[in-house]
Amino acid sequence: MGQLIKLQDYVSRYEQDIYRYPTQYVHLKKQQWAKVHSAFQSGMLDEVYKETEVEEWIPEKVGLLTKIKNAIWKKEIEIEVDEEKDKEYQNQDAWHFTIPVIPQNIDELKLAFLEQLFQSQMKWATSTIRERSFVDYSYYEDERLKFLLQRFPDTFLVMYKPVFQLKKASIEAETIILTPTAAWCIDFLETDDDTVFVGNQEKFWMMRHHQSGEKKILNPCIGLQRTEWMMRQIFSIYDVELPIKKAIISRNGYFDAAGLYDCLLLDKKTFPAWFQSMRRLSSPLKRQQLKASEALLDYSLTMSTMRMMGNEPINSNSVE
Repeated sequence: MGQLIKLQDYVSRYEQDIYRYPTQYVHLKKQQWAKVHSAFQSGMLDEVYKETEVEEWIPEKVGLLTKIKNAIWKKEIEIEVDEEKDKEYQNQDAWHFTIPVIPQNIDELKLAFLEQLFQSQMKWATSTIRERSFVDYSYYEDERLKFLLQRFPDTFLVMYKPVFQLKKASIEAETIILTPTAAWCIDFLETDDDTVFVGNQEKFWMMRHHQSGEKKILNPCIGLQRTEWMMRQIFSIYDVELPIKKAIISRNGYFDAAGLYDCLLLDKKTFPAWFQSMRRLSSPLKRQQLKASEALLDYSLTMSTMRMMGNEPINSNSVE
């Protein structure tokens, strides 16, 4: 399941330490699945995962040793979980799962687990220990967001419609997927089934459907090119060496386009093969991937308010 490191302009835990949280996520996911699966097999799922209030885990202050280890991690080609941190994660309960309906088989259990995992990801992508953002509820029902997170590997880091701050201007980008081997800028063109999108390098494309007729739409390559340009500017500042690729996705439609040599068109015919090739990518997290993520997060706009600290409410909007 992919990792949501940035959602719109909401505060994200990954912004605090991109070299720590991805490995923590993988560990927590495996740990929670082992607990859920064991409870299911023993018939104790309803007892173990009944709805109860659990306080959120607050990590210890990061010490000098941890900072040194993080600096070493940045130089490693492949990122591994530190044994001491691994023990720390085992003793916390940051992800509290509830299973409202008891699954009847292992497939239903997996679906329930993925849904709970998505809820935990949304929490990580919209809050920290001290800050939180007010989330548009539609994101909890966003099919494309769920698809990207639930169907791709753990090593895929997703920035969903991030907002970048460049030269005092706030610019919303297209969705970015940072894989171990490349950074993908993607856009979805999906409407009625079997819609045909006719396009070229012009400003507008034509959308055709046998029932709803024709409609002119803005060339989706424009948004992808803008996102690519911003990424290249940021990557150059941080000396990031990660290929940038662009793709337009229509899982239920078709493309009839010409002259788009630098943009991959993935429709009803070509998307399945590309999707499977991405899912088969077994490479671990890479140094350049995390470096690229750090750079993009540093230039991302964040809107948040402070949490209640003790009995004193701290009300402030912060832009990072």
